[in-house]
Amino acid sequence: QSALQNYTRDVKREHEVDFAVRLGLNSGEVVVGKIGDDLRMDYTAQGSVVHLAARMQQLAEAGKVYVSPATAHLAEGYFAFEDLGDFRVRGVSEPVRIRELCGTGAHRTRFDVSRSRGLVRFVGRQNEMQMLDAALESAREGNGQVVGVVAEAGTGKSRLCFEFIERCRARGLAVREGHCVAHGKNLPLVPILEVVRAYYGIADDDDARTAREKVAGRMLLLDEAFRVVLPVIFELLGVADPTQPASQLAPEARQRQLFGVVRRLLREAVEPGREPSVLLLEDLHWIDGSSESWLEEFVDATAGTPNLLLVNFRPEYHASWMQRAHYQQLALTPLGPDAIRDLLGDLIGSDPSTTGLTETVYQRTGGNPFFAEELIQSLIESGQLEGSRGSYRLGTPIEHLDVPRTVQALLAARIDRLAEREKRVLQRAAVIGKEFEEPLLEAVAELLAVDLTAALATLRAAEFVYERALYPVAEYSFKHPLTQEVALDSLLRERRRSLHAAVARALEARSDKLDEQAALLAHHWEEAGEAVTASRWHLRAAEWTGLKDLEQTARHARAVLSLLQDRETLAGAPSLLAQAAARLVSLGWRLGLEEDAAERLYRDARRWAQAAGDVATEARICGAYAAVVCLAGRV
Repeated sequence: QSALQNYTRDVKREHEVDFAVRLGLNSGEVVVGKIGDDLRMDYTAQGSVVHLAARMQQLAEAGKVYVSPATAHLAEGYFAFEDLGDFRVRGVSEPVRIRELCGTGAHRTRFDVSRSRGLVRFVGRQNEMQMLDAALESAREGNGQVVGVVAEAGTGKSRLCFEFIERCRARGLAVREGHCVAHGKNLPLVPILEVVRAYYGIADDDDARTAREKVAGRMLLLDEAFRVVLPVIFELLGVADPTQPASQLAPEARQRQLFGVVRRLLREAVEPGREPSVLLLEDLHWIDGSSESWLEEFVDATAGTPNLLLVNFRPEYHASWMQRAHYQQLALTPLGPDAIRDLLGDLIGSDPSTTGLTETVYQRTGGNPFFAEELIQSLIESGQLEGSRGSYRLGTPIEHLDVPRTVQALLAARIDRLAEREKRVLQRAAVIGKEFEEPLLEAVAELLAVDLTAALATLRAAEFVYERALYPVAEYSFKHPLTQEVALDSLLRERRRSLHAAVARALEARSDKLDEQAALLAHHWEEAGEAVTASRWHLRAAEWTGLKDLEQTARHARAVLSLLQDRETLAGAPSLLAQAAARLVSLGWRLGLEEDAAERLYRDARRWAQAAGDVATEARICGAYAAVVCLAGRV
């Protein structure tokens, strides 16, 4: 808001014109690409999300920023909003609740937002906490330690570090924190300046003079010789003293001077009986180049001191300092079903209506605690879970757990950071399924084998996928089921359909067990929009399962009816419908089919068989329905 006002003022002054700037924000997925024809081709974004953003701008008052509910939901806590109420928006059927952007909020990270809602129980990390305690004890003995906590997004890196840091503070240890942010690669030294300000006790509302006094007071108390470097430190912190400018040094020389100060300050702590200090740097996968140089200096300077440097990051982050002898890595795995049950039990309670919900959430989230908590939060916000913390009840049955917007945004952003080749491979793998074989992926990836191998290696290193088997063929699986779902959803509908068709054709060409693959082929042809072909494979799958699995057999037969009932005019549709209905009628007495439903199905099936000229299937239908009638006592 402040930037908008400054921009408006500056342009008015420079060009001597009067105008009003209005901004509208909306969040969601858009179609981006080259759109147009041979005469005019624009690279642009389009879709309902763009349309609503434009409407937000049109509704905004001069100098104001209006945001949609989707944007407000994702930015809640990070920014402050004023609720303006419901507005009728052209092109949108329901009223839209609009908010005005008023300023920044109190939160900077996802973990801050979770804390504001109230943290759930800390569970399942006893072994990891013991490892951190052991590293702290080693540092206390003068063997400075660097510990890296690595895990995929949402697994609990920040929560583990928070709980450990709180324990350190409770023991009276000096703790300083720095946080890398998602946009931080373009902003130099954000986490380092946070750490330095914390070291000197500089508050956000301190003016330049106060900040300089705090720095000088601490430095000169340690050693009068630090006076010569004070101007350089002032400049680093953005509080330069105009009466004492820093000496004109080359950037490299100035950095060496500052690094020397860092080493000296860390060494000052080496005193008998001195309690260790703890430095936490979070989310190194977003660190900028300048901060990384400082981090390497911190790592080297920690050796031989009573200090613990704790960092966390996602698997895609790597650095040369990880080879240092005093560095150890702590890998977090997803929580097990018992830990998820304890975590969610504290949140939702034990009402009988929620029985089985935690198991469903565990299967959906793969044990990722953040994803699990966000799924429950989405059920609370939608009104499906009613009550209060620790005593919720399920108001309506849950047929499907959608990916929460917060989780979708997190996973989509992580996928977007991949190089184009790796993103392309991940999307095609997602079309195949949660598990996929390399030869099948190669058939649809449209890449040279060497490029595919390199892309899979990158995806493994970043822990998007992992190897399940290497013989007789390489098999992979998505590390997390929701990652596969988000990667699949990132494809445009027509592209997704063409890829499903390509996968189906590749399966047909390379499989010598088509009966076993029939259900999978039916799925891919159905997703490809080929209803008739999918129905043929559904019937083949039903034939293969037969009486071995009545529920699956009936499911495949019902799928044919669902696909073709409204498409009877398609070539071959009546015959396929008749065959599917005949199978359902013949299974009716085993499945407990109601007599009225059996009669309706019988009449439709005969009509379809007659339309197809399929006398044999019509006879099967009559015989099957006769059994239903006899069992009902109407011989």
